Amino acid sequence: MSRYKLTRESILDGTLRASSLALLGPSARYMSDEERSSQIERMLAQAPDPDRIWVFGYGSLMWNPAFHFAERCTARVHGYHRQFCLWARVGRGSPDRPGLMLGIEPGGSCHGVAYRIAPELVLSELDVLWRREMGSMSYRPVWIAARTPHGIEHAITFAVNRSHERYIGDLDLTSTARYLANGAGPLGQCCDYLFETVAHLRELGVRDRHLEVLEAHVRAHCTQALGVAATLERVVP
Repeated sequence: MSRYKLTRESILDGTLRASSLALLGPSARYMSDEERSSQIERMLAQAPDPDRIWVFGYGSLMWNPAFHFAERCTARVHGYHRQFCLWARVGRGSPDRPGLMLGIEPGGSCHGVAYRIAPELVLSELDVLWRREMGSMSYRPVWIAARTPHGIEHAITFAVNRSHERYIGDLDLTSTARYLANGAGPLGQCCDYLFETVAHLRELGVRDRHLEVLEAHVRAHCTQALGVAATLERVVP
């Protein structure tokens, strides 16, 4: 399995898409260029303020945005909460070692990072975002009200698409921890996705109790797996 890093370049040069299709097969449904452009246009037509386009990130967008932005700040969204609710069979998972990805589900609230895109770069940067987030259409773009240090800003975010085949709903804690600990793909270990998210929230001064409990369980799984591997290495000639 070839490895790559998720960067602006790997998104735009087709590496991300090619890697996904290689794992899922040629029959996998992937958003076309025409669908992507049309959906971006529709979202911008619905913008409350066309001169202030913000994006709200709650997972890897917080610590690896991979798009150009003019301003960045912490933000909180009411009406959605963060949850591992999507299978990851590409990226940080594979068909043989599936992992889990975050989405936001209705209800509760969620802290994250809001990014403002410069007006002259809105089309190019949203194109990067859509290529990254909307390839398999397992998310749905929505406008939300993000509470920032300088007031309410309307932002685009990517909520989970409950009708998608990757959607799994609310897994129990033990199963979630196991898939995060064992999942791996061309972008690396799935557990690192969780660890980076929790670490970045801490840097922002945000405590996500659910993710912190999950982190402890995943680290325990990883430690146990390393112990078993070390034991096998000693006993197998």
